[in-house]
Amino acid sequence: MRLDKYLCELNTGTRSQAKAYIRQGLVRVGGVVVKSPEFQVNEATDQVSLKGVLLHYQQFTYFMLNKPKGVVSATKDRSERTVLDLLPGDRQKGLFPAGRLDKDTEGLLLLTDDGPLVHRLLSPKKHVEKTYLVKTKKPVTPQAAAALEAGVDMGEGEISLPARVCILKDRELLLTIHEGKFHQVKRMLGAVDNQVEALKRVAFGGLKLDEGLKPGEYRELSAQEVSVLYEQAGNSLS
Repeated sequence: MRLDKYLCELNTGTRSQAKAYIRQGLVRVGGVVVKSPEFQVNEATDQVSLKGVLLHYQQFTYFMLNKPKGVVSATKDRSERTVLDLLPGDRQKGLFPAGRLDKDTEGLLLLTDDGPLVHRLLSPKKHVEKTYLVKTKKPVTPQAAAALEAGVDMGEGEISLPARVCILKDRELLLTIHEGKFHQVKRMLGAVDNQVEALKRVAFGGLKLDEGLKPGEYRELSAQEVSVLYEQAGNSLS
């Protein structure tokens, strides 16, 4: 990969800024100053530094977003604000949400450009866990909880897979499911004669929502968190 392209992909600046850094002698490869933007680097093995700071190349980008209510899980929309609009323009390149949360649902959403990983995470065959904090209109009875855990008829011939239910309060529970049908949580609660009043995803694919993230805030995943996603998808990073 060209050295100037390498710097751009690490969000160090524009292509012209990257070339300027290189020509000013601010970039080193393997400890040696390189002043040619066309210099070829091996992103997997070469050690590249800018202004004395060692850079770390990563093929894909992974962000954890605490999705707020009122934004749609899409890359573009003519009339609605999207989850990508919550990121600066220079951070949006190539990113897309892994799955979707309804406009009125908040919580953990993975934004990435790693298409193969997302495909595996969302595959119905993987049964990747998703946990929601659900606030309901009526108290959830033990009988309703048992029905949700066994699987309920969501309508249109769809029976939900067995779920896990943890009742926190009379009208608040944690619901863990292993699939991602359209409006699934709302339909599951409707099947036990209840109604969702608020919905927040707190875990997905082995990741837990960072409690330090306010609605609309995001952060990059750690290498360990990325490894967890790969494990959930049935793959390793090696």
